[in-house]
Amino acid sequence: MGQKSFQDLINEVHEKGICQECGGCVSFCTSVDYDVIGFKKPDTPPEYINEDQCLECGICYYLCPQTRAADEELGKSFNFSDFLLNPIGPVEKIHSCQATDKDFIEHGTDGGVVNSIINYLIEKKIVDGAIVAKIKGPFSREAMFTDNKDGLINGSGTKLDVSSQLEELQKFSTYTQSIPELNHYKFKKLAIVGTPCQIYTIRCMQELGVTPSENIEICLGLFCYENFLFDQIQIQRFEKDFNLKFKNIKKLNIKEDLIITLKDDGNGERTMRIPFSHLGGYMRPACNVCNDFTNVYSDISFGGLGSPNKYTTVIPRTERGKEIFKKVLFDGKIKCLELDDEKRAQMTQLISQISHAKIKRSIDFLKKLKK
Repeated sequence: MGQKSFQDLINEVHEKGICQECGGCVSFCTSVDYDVIGFKKPDTPPEYINEDQCLECGICYYLCPQTRAADEELGKSFNFSDFLLNPIGPVEKIHSCQATDKDFIEHGTDGGVVNSIINYLIEKKIVDGAIVAKIKGPFSREAMFTDNKDGLINGSGTKLDVSSQLEELQKFSTYTQSIPELNHYKFKKLAIVGTPCQIYTIRCMQELGVTPSENIEICLGLFCYENFLFDQIQIQRFEKDFNLKFKNIKKLNIKEDLIITLKDDGNGERTMRIPFSHLGGYMRPACNVCNDFTNVYSDISFGGLGSPNKYTTVIPRTERGKEIFKKVLFDGKIKCLELDDEKRAQMTQLISQISHAKIKRSIDFLKKLKK
């Protein structure tokens, strides 16, 4: 890679409308003390603030998940090179698991496994805490640090009250800027929960030895097909397109499609499923470029796809991830379904199908960008 600068990021990523706004370039700029780059407006790419102070070192370009500048180095570290040949990454064994703690099951999106593992790591003092996504509304998240069980439960709570939010003129996004939060806790041992683009950036930080990457003890990666972005006009269109009200959305989940649990007038609830093919107009544009569904660079990957209701699909990947998974399982913090070879093969096939769909979307989108 030749010498690159933030201007190259602007030319190759921002101007093409594919910036993930993950915050990696801003948070770990070598001239961060001089405010060289930053977010001037919410939900927009970072910009130059003091361009004359830029060292043009290229770290921002290398860290960016959209440049893929570190693919070769990460491929060697994680024994992975090609999504087309191996769409779900290196996999030794796929599991379908559930927390044994009823609180985590009740408040979790799937089987409460991610929170169970984090809580175990905190209790055993393997980490001081974790950066997770706190649910503010059905399509609204924010990053938060937590170091106890109550924080984990409060962050993942499914009781959503969006009436006050809908009165505000702002955008709503399911994407959470977790990476900038790392700098606030640089002296703690951390677990981080993230999407594929976020975990990719963190692995780039670790390859470069950028502080505070050395304090990240484990990366817990979420399956991710796409994130959503709404403004007030899109909210109204979404409600009309799918005959629902935002205020009635109780819970979201993603498996083969988007699953929405709605409160009804009789104080009950109903579930509706919306295929991803119907949601293109509500997706964050940057998600079109990503080809990683199962979070191949994480220590352990998690998702709902392939598992029954209230269970989490779990893929331990690295030696560190496999070690932690075995300890949590041995200590009885989670339990796994007994799966025969046929069932595991079915799960793998289903996950591969969604992975291939995301890869194809990325390839098609990049072809359009080059025209």
